[in-house]
Amino acid sequence: MVNIEDKVVYITGGSKGIGFGIAKVLLAHGLKVALSARNYEDLQRAKLALGDDKVLIVQSDVSKFEDEVKAVEQIVATFGKLDVVVANAGVGKFAPVDELSLEDWNSMIGTNLTGVFHTLKASVDQLKQHKGYYISIASLAGTNFFAKGAGYNASKFGVVGFTQAAMLDLRNYDIKCTTIMPGSVTSNFAEHVPSEADAWKIQPSDLGDMVLHLLQMNPNVLPSKIEVRPTKTS
Repeated sequence: MVNIEDKVVYITGGSKGIGFGIAKVLLAHGLKVALSARNYEDLQRAKLALGDDKVLIVQSDVSKFEDEVKAVEQIVATFGKLDVVVANAGVGKFAPVDELSLEDWNSMIGTNLTGVFHTLKASVDQLKQHKGYYISIASLAGTNFFAKGAGYNASKFGVVGFTQAAMLDLRNYDIKCTTIMPGSVTSNFAEHVPSEADAWKIQPSDLGDMVLHLLQMNPNVLPSKIEVRPTKTS
């Protein structure tokens, strides 16, 4: 098992939901974590809830490359390095394709797809230097299409393809790349408010455990694409 204590992890979309759940698990195992989100007040609440001095919060909109460059610079200035990136930030807008607005299309493509490229582009030098790990959080919507999902499907199919191609490019630098494709997750996604009715779903901590296991895995092994579903449907 690889020793991962004192690794530095950057999680986009880290103030709530999946990103927050991953951060909580990794912090409990001795990693240093930087969280980014667009809303700084949400980040402050997340840092307070995590209650750990190994947490750095950085305001960033992943659809803006210059934001991600500044975020990585701040992480390196604070922790001295960056080992692991979890590109998790995402938005979802659902409507029939003939009713889908240009604004919603551009928002999903800009955040969900262009954002994962911006995050990798901004961090790749650090990942090369430290033989790091890049993990994107896609979705089963990246392999299964559905009505009213044209924009979301397009963005998540893109994330899966992008990460797998990046894996082939970056393995030459001893950088690992994995995309995780969750099904139904208890989260704040699409303005959902988690409740006890979500108990059957994948929990954010489950995805945190998965990221932890990936980081601890034998360096010779790479699960490059992971589909994960709840064991039940309700």
